[in-house]
Amino acid sequence: MNSEQIETVRTRAQKAISPLEPADFSMRAPKGFLFNAKRTDAGRTLPPYYLVYFLLVDLLGFTNLGQFEKVAWSVPVEYDGRPFLVEHRKFGLGVFAANVPEDEEAAAEIVRLIHKATKAAQPYFDWRAEQAAKASQLNVVNRSPDLFERLNFYLDLYDDRQQQAEGRKDERIVNHLSDMSYTVAFPAVELNREAKWLGLSAIECFFSWTEHVFIHIAILRGNCATGEDVTKLAKAEWAEKFKAALDITDPTTKQFYDQLAIVRRQLRNFVAHGAFGKDGEAFHFHSKAGAVPMLLPHPRDRAALKFGQGVDFVAAEAIALIRDFIDHLWSGSLEPAKIHIQDFGLPLNLTKVVNGDYARAMASVDAMESYADYQVHLNDRYANMDF
Repeated sequence: MNSEQIETVRTRAQKAISPLEPADFSMRAPKGFLFNAKRTDAGRTLPPYYLVYFLLVDLLGFTNLGQFEKVAWSVPVEYDGRPFLVEHRKFGLGVFAANVPEDEEAAAEIVRLIHKATKAAQPYFDWRAEQAAKASQLNVVNRSPDLFERLNFYLDLYDDRQQQAEGRKDERIVNHLSDMSYTVAFPAVELNREAKWLGLSAIECFFSWTEHVFIHIAILRGNCATGEDVTKLAKAEWAEKFKAALDITDPTTKQFYDQLAIVRRQLRNFVAHGAFGKDGEAFHFHSKAGAVPMLLPHPRDRAALKFGQGVDFVAAEAIALIRDFIDHLWSGSLEPAKIHIQDFGLPLNLTKVVNGDYARAMASVDAMESYADYQVHLNDRYANMDF
């Protein structure tokens, strides 16, 4: 977006927001207005705070009075000859007036004009986002703790069904229908089937979690430093994310990589594609021996898949592999990463990659604990707007 295009958008936004104007500091305002203005109900329906800031301050050049106690930014405006404040305070963005509820009608009109101008300024917002994505002044949301909790939820259910099935493996329930007929039920059979379903769900959750957490580890290791880097990795295959997060030249890590790749290919991809898979898993071909499952060898690993293997897997083996890998993931040089990502659940700040903060914090567990504690303190301060 060039300067001429920005000016065109600015003109449209100014037209849309008129007659709302920046406050003329020569106008008379009630004594103590900046500190005593009250929140209006109408102001609760403003667009998101960042859009309002970009519109008023960045694009239209309204004055920002700066930060105060419990106030992130404050923009004085004038409407119908009266002063108002558009402020982002601790309890949210709002329009603040000297006389409430008398000024509610005017505040509602201010909100309407800001909404109208926000729509007109959308190309500018898009351009700002594109520019930000190319740089490192970005935070990356961390959903790893929630995704990991979901994984553990299914693992616990899987363990429970497995234990119940083992405990009732010799049990049978006979239901006499009449003197000549009866049915027999084996509870362990149903419990094992439920365990298999839960195992599948746990494996799905595992790959969902690793798709996310690998990106965060890659950032902490310095392998992603810009929004474009993160976007590219997010779109990449699971294998590429694994390699960005872990060093597969390590023999143990490489062994986990190979085994998990097989689980993903044989099991998760099969389930994800409507139980048809990609290699003929849904077919049985005719032969004199009878129907034969057509599970073709995978082109990249011809020893991995053969007739009748891969789909009717043993869930316990895959679950054990997942658990062993999680222990391996958070060991050694990546132990500090667990503190930041899983234990504290902190978002990732790409500027910390560029300035070396993450490299220093990843040097040891103690360094990361100290760094994470400080970040939590800062986050609390900003959340409370203790400026």
